[in-house]
Amino acid sequence: LALSRSPLIGVFVVLLFFTIASGQLRYSISEELTEGSVVGNIAKDLGIDLNIMKQRGFRIISGSTEPLFNVNEDDGVLYAKRKIDREEVCKDNNVCVISLKTVLENPLEIHYVIVEIADLNDHSPAFPDKAQKLEIFESALPGAQYQLQNAHDPDSGTNSIQQYKISQNDHFRLEIKDRGKDGKTPTLTLGKQLDREVKSSHKLVLMAIDGGTPQNTGTVEICIDVLDVNDNMPVFIQDTYSAVLQENTPAGTTVIQVNATDLDDGPNGEVVYSFGSGVKGKIRELFDIDSVTGEIIVKGHIDFEEQDSYHIDIQASDKGSIPFKTYKSVIINIGDINDNPPEIEVASLSSAVSEDSRPGTTVALLSITDSDSGLNGKIIMCDRNKMCVIDLKTVLENPLEVHYVAVEILDVNDHAPIFPEKENTLEISESALPGARFQLQAARDADSGSLSVQQYKLSHNEHFRLEVKDRGEDRKTPSLVLQKSLDRESVKTHVLLLTAFDGGKPPRSGNMTIIVNVSDVNDNPPVFSKEAYSAHLKENSPFGTTVIQVNATDLDEGLNGEVVYSFGNDVEARVRERFDLNPVTGEIIVAGLIDFEESGRYEIDIQASDKGAATMTTDKVVIINIIDVNDNAPEIEVTSFSHALPENSKPGTTVALISYRSGEKRYMLVGPRMSIGSTIVPGSHANTLVLPDRRRTSEVRHTLKYDVLPLSCTFIFNH
Repeated sequence: LALSRSPLIGVFVVLLFFTIASGQLRYSISEELTEGSVVGNIAKDLGIDLNIMKQRGFRIISGSTEPLFNVNEDDGVLYAKRKIDREEVCKDNNVCVISLKTVLENPLEIHYVIVEIADLNDHSPAFPDKAQKLEIFESALPGAQYQLQNAHDPDSGTNSIQQYKISQNDHFRLEIKDRGKDGKTPTLTLGKQLDREVKSSHKLVLMAIDGGTPQNTGTVEICIDVLDVNDNMPVFIQDTYSAVLQENTPAGTTVIQVNATDLDDGPNGEVVYSFGSGVKGKIRELFDIDSVTGEIIVKGHIDFEEQDSYHIDIQASDKGSIPFKTYKSVIINIGDINDNPPEIEVASLSSAVSEDSRPGTTVALLSITDSDSGLNGKIIMCDRNKMCVIDLKTVLENPLEVHYVAVEILDVNDHAPIFPEKENTLEISESALPGARFQLQAARDADSGSLSVQQYKLSHNEHFRLEVKDRGEDRKTPSLVLQKSLDRESVKTHVLLLTAFDGGKPPRSGNMTIIVNVSDVNDNPPVFSKEAYSAHLKENSPFGTTVIQVNATDLDEGLNGEVVYSFGNDVEARVRERFDLNPVTGEIIVAGLIDFEESGRYEIDIQASDKGAATMTTDKVVIINIIDVNDNAPEIEVTSFSHALPENSKPGTTVALISYRSGEKRYMLVGPRMSIGSTIVPGSHANTLVLPDRRRTSEVRHTLKYDVLPLSCTFIFNH
């Protein structure tokens, strides 16, 4: 301040804190008071005579903002200049306090008045959207969590949101996380596993409730779509399939149609048909199957005399990434037609017959056969053994009996069971449910009857058991049945040994190794490596400074276990303006100006999410404490100044009133009576800087009491 224009000689100016203020008044009013509403009687409460108040010009120092209150000098009443909305004045502060500084002129006298604006429950909780949509795989395990939208209530304290409730349901429960200043966050927790085939969607109502009396509420509808996983195998609609096909039926003829259904959705429920892996090449030459319709179609020449029936294994498979397969045997009986003429074989023939041969002399013995069956193969004019004797008569009176000798060849156990492959690899999802079946390759044995394959045995494993189906004609088919759910995170691969035994004494055996690779589903959320994260950061730290690094791991595989980091949905814009988060490394980086005077602490919600089709997310709060540095000079405001000073003014006369705000810092004053280096330091002297008169020593150290309220100082005349 330049005082050189004053005609006074020998006047100098120093900073002095005014001590006449008689303390503070505190009033409490409710918000929404109308314009002109009385706050309190300042004159009465301060003990100031109304006449003195008028003479000395009582007023409120409002600074640059439009004042909310005014004082009536006639009665000393403090009243509201306009309707006051706490949410407008104090935004989200829990305690809304207006600090007023009042002044009486000539001589200067300062009083502080604090008006607390009490909150009314005049707002209801409100959600950002009317509905929130979630997609959850039916393979999600109990305990999986899904963050829901926060409601917002401008009211404060107990009038703000106090609790959340979810509508009654069988699968979900609600958990509330208290984030302190950031309020309460609702999280949906899966309590019972979902089944899309039972119910494909769920609708819940989330309610936010404040603590007012009466309580105000707000609701949002939670729409949950249950996403399908391949947990159902195709099921044939008939227990048995059989048909009769006449031999010589032309190629392209449909023999029979099989049909299977799958309760799953999309590709997981789309069924395709094929022959089983054990169907022989001869059958594949005679028949074909339509992969879409399940029709078995004639492909080659069907001959009853070659084979009179066929047992064909049909496979119904879905199109899931790890398909489920079901098998069914179709029996096709071949009908005979009379398509073969009798075949005559001359068993014995007399090359010459004497003319004196007697009647009944045998001329020839003929054998007649017909490949057809039934009436189609019956030979007329021959005996029941299809043998005919030709003699000299037209009619044979005493047929010649012919005897055939049948020789049975007995089998010996000279072959062991053999599997088509030494090793069979299966891919089974960890979401597969107990009861799922997986057909295995059957062993073959060149021996027949009781010496062929009679039984299978599986090495012990708590997750699998063996089932064997007897398909007749010495054909037994093994299947692997899941009896306990798999967990890839516990065991990735199961190695089993399947042994086939024949019926010999002693039995012979053959082995096949079964390798079960457990494929991953997204059933594990990311887990942070620490229970709590906190860091200290100096204000004004340069852009790009790494503050702290969070780390989370996910036990799943591939994209299901790949973790990315992001800010939580509720992180304020001011936080996003000051910090960046590396989505790959989890490093929180300075991205804006960090100012201790703006905020000394940040609580940042960090989300760790995997990249699964149905993302699983975990939250963690990171606390960043800001360290103050000395980067702010005092802010000085001249609130009153005497332009003219009487010649006979006494030392200690007030020249000017100054307000300034400052942290706990040191300042330097320089004047005619003070040497360079004199300082004001925090101490205690009733908020007053005292400068002795000129009779005191020239170098004085003065003390100032530190206060969080605006302090006042004066220029005094010291002559």
